Amino acid sequence: MRVLIVGSLAGELGRAAQLAASRGARVSQAAGVAQALAFLRGDAGPDLVLCEVACGVAALVRGLAGERIAVPVVACSTSLSAEVAAQAMRDGAREFMPLPPEPDLIAAILLAASGVPHAPVVRDPAMLATMRRATQVARSDASVLITGESGTGKEVLARHIHRESRRAAGPFVALNCAAIPEQLMESELFGHEKGAFSGAVARRTGKFEAAGGGTLLLDEISEMDVRLQAKLLRAIQEREIDRLGGAAPVRIDVRILATSNRDLRAEIEARRFREDLYFRLNVVSLRLPPLRERPADIPALAAHYARHYAEANGLALRPVSGAAMSLLCAQPWPGNVRELENAMHRAVLLSDGDAIEPDAIDVPRRVLVRPCSGGDFACRSMEEVEREAILRTLQHTLGNRTHAATILGISIRALRNKLKDYSQAGIAVPPPLQAAGLAA
Repeated sequence: MRVLIVGSLAGELGRAAQLAASRGARVSQAAGVAQALAFLRGDAGPDLVLCEVACGVAALVRGLAGERIAVPVVACSTSLSAEVAAQAMRDGAREFMPLPPEPDLIAAILLAASGVPHAPVVRDPAMLATMRRATQVARSDASVLITGESGTGKEVLARHIHRESRRAAGPFVALNCAAIPEQLMESELFGHEKGAFSGAVARRTGKFEAAGGGTLLLDEISEMDVRLQAKLLRAIQEREIDRLGGAAPVRIDVRILATSNRDLRAEIEARRFREDLYFRLNVVSLRLPPLRERPADIPALAAHYARHYAEANGLALRPVSGAAMSLLCAQPWPGNVRELENAMHRAVLLSDGDAIEPDAIDVPRRVLVRPCSGGDFACRSMEEVEREAILRTLQHTLGNRTHAATILGISIRALRNKLKDYSQAGIAVPPPLQAAGLAA
């Protein structure tokens, strides 16, 4: 990933930059807000901004919003005052990081910002079949639609396709359609010219141009507003885009990959997704099975993440004991690979023996389907088990969505989508606030 540091590298912020670089991030630096905005206008690449509080977090966030630049901002300060952290969050920072930085915290922030782009770890026959098909189509320029539940590794598969393609030497640019506000999406995709709207003080490159000669991943494409889908369709068909405020179209050369955790056929029936765009994206379709449908991948993934996070945190490599592995294999993993990854990260940090034991596997208590007396099985679907796990965890966190998502090992967006579905089905969902002073 790419990180922009706003502030002086002479002090503790420089140490943060070094730690980020040691974890594979490409680091750039700007002395202040004005220089940072100028840098971001001409480069659509940075995935995260670390801004020293003294540089003006509020001014930076306002500038980003005014120019329709969507990038998360993490505020940094040597002050450990709770009021300084709270003010930074009120100013629009995504998170607050105290200085001097802790290596584990830097790693967690980078992980939360963009994920860790691992190569696929595959052992199960169901997943091996998907990988063979992905490798087969990678050499073409055909658009690929990757579907599957949240956390199954759709972006990891997309990166694999890019690496195996003829465009591997070009950039891989990912745009999360669910994370970008609707009013910023058009500028994020197509860029804009100076003066295109209030606050557009210079030309800005969009994702289509940033991905020139490479691959553009439209992550969670089903979340894109239907009105913008028409412009996206035209860009794919005509191989050209119109910058906001531009006088002439701009030719593009990109391969399009798209992902969705929703049934796009159902979205088309509900008039939330264009059928013609669906056919443009769905030249080749790849379905990623959920982790519960590929149990042979669980031991390999667990061992992989145990090794990865031991190295990332400078800890001794501990193997996963047989008892711990049995516990992992017995879990339903509604959050899929992402949830297993988070569980192994915690296990690596909590283990203190020669191996990772069951007491270090900190996973939510879940009701599993077990044999009943008389030889019958409890008639509970996986959806029911997942729903109970989510609602119980939410009750445990007093309605705090962010904490519940962290415990469950899923994204806050995935949790909110589930809760919305439950509410629409008439199921009681704990409100966002159940105690004074707690924010969801």
